[in-house]
Amino acid sequence: MLSVFDGLRDITMFSVTVRMLLAVVCGGLIGLERAYKRRPAGFRTHILICLGASMTTMTSQFLYLNMHYFTDMARLGAQVIAGIGFIGAGTIIVTRQQRVKGLTTAAGLWAAAIIGLALGGGFYEGGICGTVIVLLAELYFSELEYRILDHSPEINLYMEYRDRECLDRVLYLFHISRLKLQNMEVTRATGTEKHNACAIFSLRLNKNCSINELLERVKLIEGVVSVEEL
Repeated sequence: MLSVFDGLRDITMFSVTVRMLLAVVCGGLIGLERAYKRRPAGFRTHILICLGASMTTMTSQFLYLNMHYFTDMARLGAQVIAGIGFIGAGTIIVTRQQRVKGLTTAAGLWAAAIIGLALGGGFYEGGICGTVIVLLAELYFSELEYRILDHSPEINLYMEYRDRECLDRVLYLFHISRLKLQNMEVTRATGTEKHNACAIFSLRLNKNCSINELLERVKLIEGVVSVEEL
């Protein structure tokens, strides 16, 4: 442990102020990245969660160390860890293309709560290091993830089309391109011309066909309204 924080381990007015300020700074830094990407839980939400978690730990310590209540200091923190899933679930949505969004934001909220608990308990090193690692994961690890996905042999395609003949032409394209169709789900019937039908394909690519090339070839088929990778 860093000796610079030794004087801030006990519950004093100065240490409480430092812990709360660090919770605001750490939670705010994580929230700024989410707000920049226009995610539902942003700057203020992360600050409030991190600060609230920090105050929870400090309250537990104060009740035990200063008020001499015989209570489990970890109990309130455990409730924060379980309860934060409530807010995290509110940030997760499923789009009409069956794409799940908000998982990273929900995980970031949960991590912000843990960081707040750590800072509130005087574990400054863990809270600060955790903030840095979370920011690295959200800012830079996403690029590594996208590079890995670009070379993934398995993809999911969402397509809107007009009629059954169009669907047959797309399936024939998959066949002649030697792509393995692992699963297909038609999410809306084509009984009326007012609405487009939707289909989701799970495909396994070969070395001679890239994702971008496949998307362009599908777009050229007559009757295809739109197609995108999930």
